[in-house]
Amino acid sequence: MTMNLIHSSAETSPDETLSFRETIRTRRSVRGFLDNPVPLSIIREVLEDAQYAPSNCNTQPWNTHIVRGEKLRQLSRILHVKNDAGEFTPDFTFDQNDYYGEYRKRNDALGKAYYEAMNVMREDKEGRHRVGAMNYSFFNAPQVAFLFMPSFGDNVRVAGDIGMYGQTFLLSLAARGLGGIPQTSLGFFAQTIREFLGVPDELKLLFGISFGYPDEAAPGNRFRMDRVPVDTSVTLHD
Repeated sequence: MTMNLIHSSAETSPDETLSFRETIRTRRSVRGFLDNPVPLSIIREVLEDAQYAPSNCNTQPWNTHIVRGEKLRQLSRILHVKNDAGEFTPDFTFDQNDYYGEYRKRNDALGKAYYEAMNVMREDKEGRHRVGAMNYSFFNAPQVAFLFMPSFGDNVRVAGDIGMYGQTFLLSLAARGLGGIPQTSLGFFAQTIREFLGVPDELKLLFGISFGYPDEAAPGNRFRMDRVPVDTSVTLHD
């Protein structure tokens, strides 16, 4: 079923959004949302911004499905059942054990900070499962964007295009005082979500973005990860 978004009669004026510098430093992964939905007119503005993301050979390969309301609640119930049963149907592999060196340290640091904020200790398997399952309640977000993509070659470049689209989407949210979190975990149930939404098999699910108004009181929003210095990631040649 296709959802028709309300067309906005006027573009958002510059003074209603954050500056670019403020936007990129304000954006964070939000793990707790208020339950009031984002107006469809604002969702459309965000989608129009994301449409300007770059892509290889101007293919614009993103195929985005916005799910909200009762449809989202139904999907949440299904995903919880599938997660509890371990019935994963991903289109792409993902294993945190593949990380090594500094990348693994950063991954571990995030996990430690998050579970401590949720007051869940490492040895608490039940608590860790409960916290992980919050992904499938979408952290209480009233709407989710599922980012599907066609499959070209080894998929690396088209996945990069989807990443740039997703980042543009997230920055547009941040500029409007909204928040979002890209969730690889939603891609673990690609076939389940595809069937539920009636998406063709040739479109693959890379990840989803839960989004809405941040709940600043939510435990998952009580921490923020630092970024490594630029010199750690960049080498200048001249």
